[in-house]
Amino acid sequence: MIAKSVYEILPFAYISIGTACILMLEQKAAIFFAMIVFALGSKIYNMRSQNRRTDPVRKRKSGKLPTSVYNFVPFIYLFAATVIFKLYPTKLGVVIGTGLMVYSLYILIQRSSNRRHSLRDSQTYPNI
Repeated sequence: MIAKSVYEILPFAYISIGTACILMLEQKAAIFFAMIVFALGSKIYNMRSQNRRTDPVRKRKSGKLPTSVYNFVPFIYLFAATVIFKLYPTKLGVVIGTGLMVYSLYILIQRSSNRRHSLRDSQTYPNI
């Protein structure tokens, strides 16, 4: 079993490792696998996030984007920022990439306010 402190940071570690590899590596195969690690980290984060939602379903607003796309929006922005950093290392590229990165982190922080994991009475495990 993995310690809770390690378990909680795994998606962020996958995303960070994928981002760092995309930025630092030049081989196309390595970049491809780094993108897969990034995508899997964002998928794991989204699965945990949906499981931890505490806001009632009836109070959720339906938006213009499908839920599957909406959940990945901050990671799409983060990936776009990474690609801009990689392809356009000029001052303008750094400014745009930083803006996208900050906005994606802002979205993730806003969403985390409705995601707190708690076991309800019906979900508690019996003592064995």
